[in-house]
Amino acid sequence: MILDGKVPPGSLDTKWTHYKDHLKLVNPVNRRKHTVIVVGTGLAGASAAASLGELGYNVLAFTILDSPRRAHSIAAQGGINAAKNYKNDGDSVFRLFYDTIKGGDFRAREANVHRLAEVSVKIIDHCVAQGVPFAREYGGFLDNRSFGGAQLSRTFYARGQTGQQLLIGAYGALMRQVDEGTVKIFPRREMLDLVVVDGRARGIVTRDLVTGEIERWAADAVLLATGGYGNLYFLSTNAGNCNVTAAWRCAKRGAYFANPCFVQIHPTCIPASGEYQSKLTLMSESLRNDGRVWIPKRAGDHRAPREIPEGERCYFLEERYPSFGNLVPRDVAARNCKAVCEAGQGVGPTGYAVYLDFADAIQRLGANVIRERYGNLFQMYERIVGDDPYAAPMRIYPAVHYTMGGLWVDYDLMSNLPGLFVLGEANFSDHGANRLGASALMQGLADGYFIIPYTLANYIAGTTLGRVSTDHDAFKEAANAVQTRIDHVLRVRGDTSVTTHHRRLGQVMWEKCSISRTAQGIEEARAAVRAQREAFWQNVRVPGEPTNFNKSLEQALRVADYLEFGELVAIDALARDESCGSHFREEHATPDGEAQRDDEHFAHVAAWEWHGGDRTPTLHTEPLHFESVTLTQRSYK
Repeated sequence: MILDGKVPPGSLDTKWTHYKDHLKLVNPVNRRKHTVIVVGTGLAGASAAASLGELGYNVLAFTILDSPRRAHSIAAQGGINAAKNYKNDGDSVFRLFYDTIKGGDFRAREANVHRLAEVSVKIIDHCVAQGVPFAREYGGFLDNRSFGGAQLSRTFYARGQTGQQLLIGAYGALMRQVDEGTVKIFPRREMLDLVVVDGRARGIVTRDLVTGEIERWAADAVLLATGGYGNLYFLSTNAGNCNVTAAWRCAKRGAYFANPCFVQIHPTCIPASGEYQSKLTLMSESLRNDGRVWIPKRAGDHRAPREIPEGERCYFLEERYPSFGNLVPRDVAARNCKAVCEAGQGVGPTGYAVYLDFADAIQRLGANVIRERYGNLFQMYERIVGDDPYAAPMRIYPAVHYTMGGLWVDYDLMSNLPGLFVLGEANFSDHGANRLGASALMQGLADGYFIIPYTLANYIAGTTLGRVSTDHDAFKEAANAVQTRIDHVLRVRGDTSVTTHHRRLGQVMWEKCSISRTAQGIEEARAAVRAQREAFWQNVRVPGEPTNFNKSLEQALRVADYLEFGELVAIDALARDESCGSHFREEHATPDGEAQRDDEHFAHVAAWEWHGGDRTPTLHTEPLHFESVTLTQRSYK
């Protein structure tokens, strides 16, 4: 099937404005008659729920956490992009659009990316009005810094806490609507199924994570804003609660999953230190503004970094990419870090790390300036690693950080299931094969504050939505399916912990389907995932009961979904027989080792229809049309 992204006609820079002007509206008096479910309360979900509540809709907001304040968005550190051109260094909406679509290796929908660049300007003004304490220059203007993949400064930041401060802003707006009575928050609820009635998303089934009660919720539309699936790889920079379950249950109800193999590996993370580590920590990309990445020129050089003279160091990113230096995009930096470590030039106890050195910046600017810019990040590194980064370089290595794949959505952010909208990292729409730094916060807030209020109204006003009760057979069937799955996993009573199964799955995916991939390795990964799935259902052990707080049960249900979803990632990675962005197939490299795209055969979105069990999913494609940019080989040299 050829999918229709429903991109509106007209020139690229007027599409969104013209489209908004002609969308259907819902009368303010009628909005309170419509109930909308929002699943997830990170930046995308909280901003959407707050905006829709402000408009007068009856919003039900669900989170697996005890408070929206604990959403993983809080972990975003470096900043948020916007085409304000405050530095007067040549930025514009078009340049942000071009950098983003080039950074994604031309595998994103042009119209969505341009809309994102347009909206970015409003996001900053909106957040300033909320009181978000962006960094300011001496004269009082908002400050900017650079991020990877751009040759100018467009990233607004609040030290190393930008995500936290933006989330507080969204949380404040959300709680205002709670106080107004337009939004009801349901904490510690996990969505375990989507309810589809007459082909439309009309509700969800949740589990109360404290009491274990299975609950049914009906609405006129469902908004999914549940983030990404990086924890498929077990070790990642994602919070432990991040998971694919809500999105995967939608996929099992018929929503197409797009580009699942597009997984971003961030180059600037604290390296893993042991087999039983459960999580990795990101050091912000902003550090590469002043930190220089290097390794010893001689393989096997185990001297302390300060004992290695300048002439015996290799600043491999600066040497290979003189135009962008250490600020090359994440996929490029991650591949180069992996390559030098595999060549034996890695540092640290495992040999899988490179140095991120601030000595030059401290000498040039002074330690106080560096402390003002990155002080909390330096503290975090010292507390985790035990080394003082003011005195010795940090050690960094790539780790799974973000997922560009997600449920397929059209220009309205609606999936192929009418009534199911997908926002933020949970959808596939804006980043193509690689996300540029400081663009995740931008997309989450753009979707929630400035896009969904328009497109949701258009859907509701243009659709005949009869009342649906939670007593409907579709709700009963979904609730029974959830209960059956819970009973099944509890009955196994094997001898292997959920964490062990998850770690084994993650190791397979990391080794065979991460920074770089081969067809043979992906085939092996698919077979290994299938075998691990079979082993899970034969010998997983989930202690405790279903009717109370049971963390093992929560994890087991999520890992069971990963064991199905991981195979889809492998299938997609194998089908995309080209290299693009973070999807680097070693069979397809340019003579100088960069990703070699195949635009003739793969300039499309790959959206998969899942059929369950061992049946092969069906591939649907959405051709990508480029009217305003010329597809070129990415070069940052």
